[in-house]
Amino acid sequence: MTKKSLIITILILSIGLIMMGCPKKTVVKEEPSVKKEEPSVKKEEAKAEAERMAKEKESKAKEEFEKSIVAKRTPGIEGEVFESSLLKDIHFDFDKYDIRPSDAAILKENAELLKKYHKVKIQIEGHCDERGTNEYNLALGERRANSTRNYLLSLGISSERIFAISYGEERPLDPGHNEDAWTKNRRAHTIITAK
Repeated sequence: MTKKSLIITILILSIGLIMMGCPKKTVVKEEPSVKKEEPSVKKEEAKAEAERMAKEKESKAKEEFEKSIVAKRTPGIEGEVFESSLLKDIHFDFDKYDIRPSDAAILKENAELLKKYHKVKIQIEGHCDERGTNEYNLALGERRANSTRNYLLSLGISSERIFAISYGEERPLDPGHNEDAWTKNRRAHTIITAK
C-alpha cells in the first residue's frame, strides 16, 4: 500500500471515530428516599381497624336489641319475661305444624340474633286458632312449639337456651272468629326468659 492511501485510510478511520464519538453517559437523578411502610404494618393497621369496626357494629346491634326488649304484661312461669320485636313469630297452616319455607327464613334470622347474644334464653309458645277441642289444640300447639324449637336447634342454638310450651287456643292474638283472625292465631311466638 502506498503511503498516500495509508494516510487516507487512517484519516477516514479517525473521522469515523470522531463522528461516532463515545457513548454519552446518562445521568440518573436519585429521588429523595421515601420511607415505605412494611406490608406487615399495613396489615396490622387494617386488622385493628376491622376489629374496631366490628366491635362498633356489634355494640350498635346490642344497643338496638336492648331497645327492642320490653317486659311482657303477663309474667311467665318463672317470673318476668320479655319480648323483642327482632324475634319474629312464625305461622302455620290449618291443622299443621311443619315449618313453611317463608317461616324457615324468619327462624334463620332469629337464630342469627340468638347466636350474637349467647346469654339470651327463650321460650317458644305454640298457639292455635279456636277450632278444635281444648285438648287437641294444646297438643297441636305443643307440636308447633317443638317443631320451631327443633328447627332452631338444627341451626346451632343450644338446647339449654330454648324451652317450648303450648297455650293451644287460650291466648289468641286476634279475638275474631274468622279466617283472618285464625291465620294470625296459628303461630309460634318467641319470648325472652333470660337476658
